[in-house]
Amino acid sequence: MAKIELKDMLFYANHGCFDEERLIGTRFLVDVLMETKGCPAAFSDRLEDAVDYSRVYELVVAEMVRSSLLLEHVAGRIIRAVTAEFALEDCVVTVSKLTPAVGGQVGRASVTLSMKELNNGQS
Repeated sequence: MAKIELKDMLFYANHGCFDEERLIGTRFLVDVLMETKGCPAAFSDRLEDAVDYSRVYELVVAEMVRSSLLLEHVAGRIIRAVTAEFALEDCVVTVSKLTPAVGGQVGRASVTLSMKELNNGQS
C-alpha cells in the first residue's frame, strides 16, 4: 500500500451557512490522504503508474470554487471527484475553515471524511 498526501492546500472560497460567508468568502485549508492497493510506480518510475498529485490538486480546486453551505458537503464532493479518477483503497479529506465566525477566537473549524465513511452513508 502507498499513501499519497497533499497537505495545507490554501484556498479563498465562499462556503458557509451565512449569506455573508458565501458573499465575502474566507480562507480554507484542505488535506487529502489517498491510499492505493499497490505501488507500481516504485518499480517503474512512470507517472502513469502513480497517483498524479498535480491532477488531484486540479480536482480539489474545481470543487473549492463551487459554493456549499457545509464543509461536509465540500469534503464529500472532493472525495467523489478524486475517487472517480483514481483507483484508491481509501481517500481521507479534511476541509478546514480558518478563523470561522463562531462568536469568539477559533483558529479553524475542520471536517474530516473518508471514502469508506462516505460509501457507508449511502442509502
